[in-house]
Amino acid sequence: MADERTPDESDPDDRTSGSDPDEYRLGGGGQGGSGQGPAGGSGSGGSAGFGGGQPANPFEAFMNSFSSGDMNQLMAQLQNAFSMLGGGGSLFNQPATAGDSGVNWEVTKDTARKTVASLGADPSPGFGQQHEIGQAASIAETWLDAATDFPRVSTVVAAWSRAEWIENTMPVWRRLVEPVASHIADAMEGALRFGDDAEASAAIPGLAGMEQMLRPMLRTSGASMFGLQLGQGLGQLASEVVGATDIGLPLSEPGHVALLPTNIAKFGEGLEQTSTDVTLYLALRECARQRLFASAGWLREQMLAQVERYARGITIDTSALEEAVGQIDPDNLAELSAKLEGGLFEPHKTPEQLATLERLETMLALVEGWVDDVVTVATAPWMPSAGALAETVRRQRATGGPAEATFATLVGLELRPRRMRDAANLWAALRAARGIEGRDAVWSHPDLLPTSADLDDPIGFVQRGSEATSEDEDFDAALARLLDSAEQNGDDDASPEDPKQG
Repeated sequence: MADERTPDESDPDDRTSGSDPDEYRLGGGGQGGSGQGPAGGSGSGGSAGFGGGQPANPFEAFMNSFSSGDMNQLMAQLQNAFSMLGGGGSLFNQPATAGDSGVNWEVTKDTARKTVASLGADPSPGFGQQHEIGQAASIAETWLDAATDFPRVSTVVAAWSRAEWIENTMPVWRRLVEPVASHIADAMEGALRFGDDAEASAAIPGLAGMEQMLRPMLRTSGASMFGLQLGQGLGQLASEVVGATDIGLPLSEPGHVALLPTNIAKFGEGLEQTSTDVTLYLALRECARQRLFASAGWLREQMLAQVERYARGITIDTSALEEAVGQIDPDNLAELSAKLEGGLFEPHKTPEQLATLERLETMLALVEGWVDDVVTVATAPWMPSAGALAETVRRQRATGGPAEATFATLVGLELRPRRMRDAANLWAALRAARGIEGRDAVWSHPDLLPTSADLDDPIGFVQRGSEATSEDEDFDAALARLLDSAEQNGDDDASPEDPKQG
C-alpha cells in the first residue's frame, strides 16, 4: 500500500498558499484557506496546515474543548494525549520516587526486566552454576598472580542471572545517564510554543493558563520516554554481557566478581573450545579488571566522573522535536514516541564534549588493552585455546559490542575497537621493556597514563626519558618487529570503519 504523504510546512513547495509557519503551532494567528485533506474534511483558519479535519497541532483538539466549557472532556483528552506520548499512568499524580530528571527509575528497571524476559529464559543460577563460577574465579586468581603486580582483591564471587545484573548495576547506570535524562526533559518541555499574538491567544479562552500546566507535563513525558528507551537498552545489554565489568566500566560494587552463566553459554555457542575453557577465560578477564579497579584507587571514580561530565555537557537540538510536534497526527500521538526512540533527540557535541569523549575513549581502551595483555601472560603456560578466545573477543568488539551500541544510543558515546587493539600493543611493549612491575606501575597516577597520541607511538612512549644507546637501538628494532607482527595479526578484526578494510 502506498504511504500517504503528509505535507512538510518547512518545505516551501508543500506549504498552502498564503499560510504562515505559525499556523502550525498552537496559538498561531494565520488565516489559511479551506482545503481538502486525507481525512475528508475541510480545514480553515489556523488549522489549515494539515488540510482536512485534522488540527495542525496535536494538542489543538483538546484545546477546542475550552470553547464548549467542557473541562471534564478537556482533562480526559489531555490525560490520554500525554499517556500516548509516553507518560504512562496518571500525569497528575507522579510517583514520589521520580528524581530531578523526571525519570521513574523503578519503571525503568521494570522495563529492563520485562525486556530481558522477552528475550528468552533467564533462570537464576543454581548451586551447580554458582560452584562452577566460584571454581573458575579461584583458578583465574591463581593464574593472575604470575601475570600482574596487582594483588588479589577480597572479593565476593557470584553467578548472576540477567535480571540480577540489572538490579545490581542500576545504581551506577542511574548516576551515568541522569544528566542526559534531564536534558531530554528540558528539551521536551521547551518544544511547545504558544505564539506571541495576544489576539490569537484570546481566541482560545484559558490558553495562557494552560501553558503552565502543559509544560511540566511535556517534561514528564520526555523523561518517561527516555526512561523507557533506557530500560529497553539495558534489557538488551543484559542479554549480552558476560560479567559485571564486561563493558570496561566499574558497574558493580568494588571487589565483586560476577559472571552470567546464561550469557557465557551464549558466547560459547559454535566455538571449538570447551565450556570450561570459555568460562575460565572470561573469569580471567573479569578478575583482572577487578584487580585493576581496586589497585588503581583513583580509576573507578575518574572513569565514572568522565562519563558524568560528558553527559552533563550534552546539548539537545530541539528543532527536530518542534517540527515533529507540529506535524504529528493527533490520532496517532504514539508516533512522536516512536520518533524519540529512533533518535529524534540527537545530542550535539561541543568542542569540550569532544575533548572529554577522547579522554574517556582512551581510558576505556587502556583498561581493556591492559586486560588483554595480562590475560595473554596468564594463559600462556596453561591454556592453548586462549589465543582463539581472545580473537573471538576482538571480533565482537570490531562488529560493535553491547557497550558501543548502548552508549551510542543513550549518551552518544561510541567506543572504538581499533584503539583497544592499539592499547594492547602498547601494554605489551611496555612489559617487554620494563617487566610486569614496570607496566603496572603506570597505573599509580593518572598523569602517568598514555594519551591518545601515545597509542599511535608506543615505542616513543616506552622509551620516553631513557638514554639512547646501541643496546636501546637493538631493543627498538626487536620491539618494532613485535608490534608489526601484532598489527598483521589484527588486520582481520579491524572495525568496519577501519581503512584497512577498504
